[in-house]
Amino acid sequence: MEQYATIGLLAHVDAGKTTFAEQLLYHTGSIRSRGRVDHRDAYLDSHELEKARGITIFADQAVMKLGHIVLDLIDTPGHVDFSAEMERAVQVMDYAVVIISAVEGVEGHTETVWRLLEKHRIPTLCFINKMDRSGADAEAVLDHIRQHLSPDVLLLDAGMSGGIPEHAAEFAAERDEELLESYLEGEAAGEQVLAAMQKLVAERRLIPAVCGSALLDQGIDVFLECLSLLMAPDYDRHKPFAAKVYKIRHDQQGVRLTYMKLTQGGLSVRDELAYTDASGEAKQEKITSIRSCSGPKWIASDRVYAGQLAVVTGLSSAEAGDGLGEQKERARYELAPALKSKVLLEPSMPAREALRFFRQLDAEDPSLGVVWDEALQEIQVHVMGTIQLEVLEHLIAERFQMNVSFGPPEILYKETITGTTIGYGHFEPLGHFAEVHLQIDPAPRNSGVTFINHCHPDDLAGGFQHVIGQYMTEKEHRGLLAGSPVTDVTITLLTGRSHNKHTSGGDFREAALRAFRQGLEKTSSMLLEPYYAFKLTVGIDQIGRAMSDIQQAHGTFDPPEMYGDTAVMSGAAPVATFMNYAAELASYTKGKGALSLKLAGYRPCHQAERIIADRQYDKDADPEYTSSSIFCAKGKGFSIPWTDVESYLSIKIK
Repeated sequence: MEQYATIGLLAHVDAGKTTFAEQLLYHTGSIRSRGRVDHRDAYLDSHELEKARGITIFADQAVMKLGHIVLDLIDTPGHVDFSAEMERAVQVMDYAVVIISAVEGVEGHTETVWRLLEKHRIPTLCFINKMDRSGADAEAVLDHIRQHLSPDVLLLDAGMSGGIPEHAAEFAAERDEELLESYLEGEAAGEQVLAAMQKLVAERRLIPAVCGSALLDQGIDVFLECLSLLMAPDYDRHKPFAAKVYKIRHDQQGVRLTYMKLTQGGLSVRDELAYTDASGEAKQEKITSIRSCSGPKWIASDRVYAGQLAVVTGLSSAEAGDGLGEQKERARYELAPALKSKVLLEPSMPAREALRFFRQLDAEDPSLGVVWDEALQEIQVHVMGTIQLEVLEHLIAERFQMNVSFGPPEILYKETITGTTIGYGHFEPLGHFAEVHLQIDPAPRNSGVTFINHCHPDDLAGGFQHVIGQYMTEKEHRGLLAGSPVTDVTITLLTGRSHNKHTSGGDFREAALRAFRQGLEKTSSMLLEPYYAFKLTVGIDQIGRAMSDIQQAHGTFDPPEMYGDTAVMSGAAPVATFMNYAAELASYTKGKGALSLKLAGYRPCHQAERIIADRQYDKDADPEYTSSSIFCAKGKGFSIPWTDVESYLSIKIK
């Protein structure tokens, strides 16, 4: 019986990832000829934008067979502007391959990728690429990996076709007590060593590495041989169906395509799936088609099994990150944009019509965070960088025949609270009823929004409790200081009340949002800004200039590390002051300096008062948010300001 698994390729931009993918597909017989990025004929960079720019933008996939295992191969974007697309793909990988240039070594995005794989416990292999290039130094790269990423990297350059090398058996025995005992007694058989290595790889306690050159087809056979021996996927197709949604796309006719990874069981055409959409509405929809995707090719199927990636039609509202069937947990993504930009439309294009197209893009890329600002009558999007905006322009023109441009990227500020508060919300216009009590606590920095349910089922039905949790975690809430998104809070549902005749799920949306807003009114808030973690390399004679620049940018740094005539400085600085520093660095170092940047979460804003004053946000005039509540008396609804809500509540405050 065939087994199924998903393997993903990840790397810093220009490490040779797509060329490596071409070699894997060629060696496994999936394609007849190898394409090249610079020739614009790579099998997995099939979109015109990818061919024109020579970079991977979309996480494309292909099917290849390795022994008895059918592999879905995902080639992820390497450019930081498209890292949100990469993160969504990571969560459906069974194994990952990190490609690292033997010349440039471990770069900023490599470290981001590694941390992500570590967080999700994805078994990882390394391919040290570009060994044919001048300046290649595999040993230096391996040393850096061991020092900064993982000490468990094992070089397998000779492969394992002639048996497991002695150094590999010893390496595994040092990490497996059962194998160690047999190894010391000289009784460790090849099968036992291999089984131990498979287990260690699965647990990320062994990171196999192979060196080579994807361009010159060196080391590819050795890598595939190691991969086939060290993979041991374990999926149960006899259990009830479960799957993770990891991507949404639309075909040329506008039909919604739901990409999912089956984690157990199977799925057939005409099966019915029950799930709850983002608005809290229960859905039961029939699967109308199932396909697998391999580059530009589609392969129709009647049934798919655990371990496979599948593309289905028939689901109207499932979103990236959703669990289906027995997969109850929803994925959470951490690589969030730090910039926002407003959409500039041609005068003849109605904004509401354009918003419909942007909502479609938002479903495909949730990190866009498309916002309609009612007061300004404009569309805003969240982005990682300027290259993403350029790609969006081309994508919108191609798909929707609509010419748009974007305003200059602005910093995406966030807000949090500094003390615990309890908010109360009541929504009772005629024919409706809902009341919600929420406790809101400050949470650790960069933890996002967490929901905890302490509501007793005797107080409120479980379905309504679930709906409140969805509203609290899936909607972006605005703070009171500058109207920026609220983050780093824990929201606890204390209690709630419904009415047997007059309550619907939407009533709890209104009551919960009013409760949250009322809670914010009763405590103090803080403005946060995004920070970069940076690694800066300059000549020793330029250290003074670099230190001065970092301090002026309100950044901090560790003591410089000296390597011959160069110095390496690591630290953190606000995105607002450091996002354009690369050009300045290139100027004063005459192109010899190097700067690696990666987003490092949010910290208190260094110029909060100025930003708040510039925003001129009027919390009492925001059409989407209110902290007042609606009550009903004598057949009429009336509004009560947040300061007086507590004396009107239907649930007695404990």
